[in-house]
Amino acid sequence: MIAKRLVLTLLTGLLLAGTATTTAQAEDGYRFWGYYQYTGGQWAFAQKGSEAVVPADGAVEGWRFAVGGAKPRVPRAAGDFSAICGATPAETGKKRVALVIDSGTPADSASGATPPPATGTCVVTDPKATGAKILAAVKPVRIEKGLTCAIDGYPATGCGDQVKNISVPATDEPVKLEIGAAVGAAPVPSASPSPSADSQPAKSHKVGWAGGVLILLIAVGGYLTSRRRTKFLKQ
Repeated sequence: MIAKRLVLTLLTGLLLAGTATTTAQAEDGYRFWGYYQYTGGQWAFAQKGSEAVVPADGAVEGWRFAVGGAKPRVPRAAGDFSAICGATPAETGKKRVALVIDSGTPADSASGATPPPATGTCVVTDPKATGAKILAAVKPVRIEKGLTCAIDGYPATGCGDQVKNISVPATDEPVKLEIGAAVGAAPVPSASPSPSADSQPAKSHKVGWAGGVLILLIAVGGYLTSRRRTKFLKQ
C-alpha cells in the first residue's frame, strides 16, 4: 500500500513538472511580422505565405509587427475596404485590394523605439498579383530566408527573433489608419477649358484692336478732308 502511494506521488510530481515546463515554453515567443486576411468582420492569421496567396478583388490584406506567442497579434485597425478603396475607381482588367500595415507599439520594438503609424493603402493591380507583390508595390520589403523581416525599413535589424518570457496584453487598443494615396491606379485626367471660353478673350481683343484701327483711319481721313477744304477756300 505504501509502495503504491509512493508511485502515485512520483507520477503526480512528474505531471506537475511537465505542466510547469509547458507553461514556461508558452511564455516564450517571437518578434515578427504577421500576415493576415480580413474576413467576416475580423482578422484571421494567413494559412499560407504571402507568395502563395492571390487575394481577390475587394479583399483586405493585413500585416502586423508584434511580439507574439500562441495567439496571433492582429492589426489594431479594422479592415474597412470602403474607407481605404472607396475613393479609388474600379478599372477593367484589374483588381483593388486594401492593404493595412500596422508596425505595432513601442513595447513590440526590441529597442522601445516608436514605430511608424498604421497605414491603409488601396492597391490597383493585376488580378493574379500575390499578397507579396501587393505589399512590395506599397513599401520596400526586407526578406531573409523566405521570411518578411522588415517593411519600409522597420525594424532596421533582426528577423523573427525569439523573445523569452513575453508579456502579451489581452487586447490591443485600436488605432486609426492613415489612408494614403492609391497605388497603381490610372491617373485622373484634368478638366480642360472649353474652346469657346478659351477663344472668346482673343476674339474680343481682336475686335477691339480692329475697332481702334477703324477709328484712327476715320480721324485721319477727317483731318485730311478738312485741310483740303481749307486750302480750296483760300484759293
